[in-house]
Amino acid sequence: MTTAAGPDRPLRTIVAGTNFGRFYVDAVRAHPAFTLVGVLSQGGAGSRELAERLGVPCHVGVDEVPDTVDAACVVVPSAVMGGAGTELGQALLRRGVHVLQEHPLHPDELADSLRLARTVGRQFRVNTHYPHVASVQRFLRAAAGLRARQRVLFVDAASPVHVLAPLVDVLGRALGGLRPWRLGDPAPVPEEVAAAADGRAPLRLLHGTVAGAPLTLRVHHQIHPGDRDNHALFWHRVSIGTEGGVLTLTDTHGPVLWHPRLHSPREEGHRLVLEAGPGAEQLALPVSESLDGAAPPPRFDEVFSTWWPEAFGIALTDFAEAIGAGRDPLRAAGHDLAVFGLWRDLMARLGPPDLIRPEAPTPLAAGDFAGSPVNGPPAGSGSPPGAGYDRPAEFFDLGAAEHTSRTGPAVVAALAGLDPAAGPLLDIGAGTGLVTRQVADAYPACEIIATEPAAGMRAVLTARLAERADLTRRVTVLPDAAHELVLPERLSGAVLCGVLGHLNPGSRRALLRELARRLPPGAPMVVEVMGLTTPVSMPPTRLRRAGLGRLRYEWWMAGEPSGEERMRLDTTWRVFDGERLVREVRDQYHWYTVSLERLAHESGLTLHRLPPPHRTLVPHLGVLRGAERGAVTR
Repeated sequence: MTTAAGPDRPLRTIVAGTNFGRFYVDAVRAHPAFTLVGVLSQGGAGSRELAERLGVPCHVGVDEVPDTVDAACVVVPSAVMGGAGTELGQALLRRGVHVLQEHPLHPDELADSLRLARTVGRQFRVNTHYPHVASVQRFLRAAAGLRARQRVLFVDAASPVHVLAPLVDVLGRALGGLRPWRLGDPAPVPEEVAAAADGRAPLRLLHGTVAGAPLTLRVHHQIHPGDRDNHALFWHRVSIGTEGGVLTLTDTHGPVLWHPRLHSPREEGHRLVLEAGPGAEQLALPVSESLDGAAPPPRFDEVFSTWWPEAFGIALTDFAEAIGAGRDPLRAAGHDLAVFGLWRDLMARLGPPDLIRPEAPTPLAAGDFAGSPVNGPPAGSGSPPGAGYDRPAEFFDLGAAEHTSRTGPAVVAALAGLDPAAGPLLDIGAGTGLVTRQVADAYPACEIIATEPAAGMRAVLTARLAERADLTRRVTVLPDAAHELVLPERLSGAVLCGVLGHLNPGSRRALLRELARRLPPGAPMVVEVMGLTTPVSMPPTRLRRAGLGRLRYEWWMAGEPSGEERMRLDTTWRVFDGERLVREVRDQYHWYTVSLERLAHESGLTLHRLPPPHRTLVPHLGVLRGAERGAVTR
């Protein structure tokens, strides 16, 4: 039985699709109106592992779904996106299952699914997700209050093409509807703009009206065919202008800002009044106000861990209430049909997006260019690939040779028991190959994959390996950063020396877990950290001093905390001819402080320490093995 407020017991729910669907999995498990009873996928290793970890079955076809299932979240691309999501959702409806489907849908797909849901007496809802995000919710509440006071004079909006349907939904909710709408064709790209963008200007601009208000829309009309979720230049931005000012959602995740209209009255003699007072009270208004209160902006990992799950929870609550009320799904979907109708018209005007395959971007924190640190880590997975190593790459061996003369033998000892037949050995962040070559010599039967994102370091690495024919046959060099690697399905071992601090905690844990999954029982994962377990202030410190011919080289480092777990490190190489400074090369990067014990916990493996003398010479190096969680061997 159900009630008008929702079901009278938790709905037995499956999630179809386990990529983006992982958010739905977490939201279902956290929501009191639902209980997760399975996942539905094509049976890949990742889906099976997820199901096993959650203690639920992994179904590989609709016919395997038990008759006891009440609801399903379908997080598979729909037919309009070239996927089978709509077909899957309709098959589940025919099985008597309520369906919540991830956007976008062609309006004909949506109408067909709604009619089917009405016929079989089940609910069908589509989730555009982003209108439920906390900052968008604040914007929508403010927009409703603003519309109650003043007429909307214009709307300015921007969106990446792959989340354009949610933008339309946000506009409809902010403006109290979408009709009437009218769209013009995109503005032609001037020749000089196209030439500057290699013929592919990233933005398309069009004008129109929505809810009767003039609309200017900018769309980032490019997409990576193999990585649709990345490479957007910006996210949703919406400004609503009225006589009294402009309300702006600056980004999907905030902040929400109000800019009062600047208007200064004139005194006798037609001179502008420049001070607040009687008749000019508006001059006392701040030029902008944040509607976010004192809350700091979220970090990207907080968006994934908190903001998005909360948004999915709102969608699930609406879904449960619709099931409980037993409303006619077709009659209740007027807004959704309008959203996807306007989205279809927009996509027809814009045409297919340009396909791009760019390199991974280099996100920046404000402190990277504005001269002061900001709270929280930079966007992305940590330091950009190659950060801190490209410019001083020519000096690296001068500074690292002494350290790697100790690290190399320790890594070789830590790899004891390596089985070359189990797969290649992965050396992540191989640098110039000082340790890689020592490992290759110690394990001549092992294939090695060495990755290094810094071009200058990689050039030395490649040259060092190319000197020997035996190494050119079995060592492969890749330019990928740690968080961008496509990992082999099986590995015999992994080496991560001085690299994990470049990754934020979420990316670091994901990498460690993926590596652990690919290692056979007992295989070694060698990790080395800096020994910094919390951020500290580090005054400029000389780390190395070396000579080469007539010149003297000095390596200096300084650091400051730039977050709860993160430091900003500044490195400087100075080159002297006698006492005269002839060159100075600076670089900087961010480092997430972490201990070996925490790496063991995050990986799910057991930490083993090396015996003396290696433990004494390289105290921050350890070996992670096996599958036992939480044990620490000293």
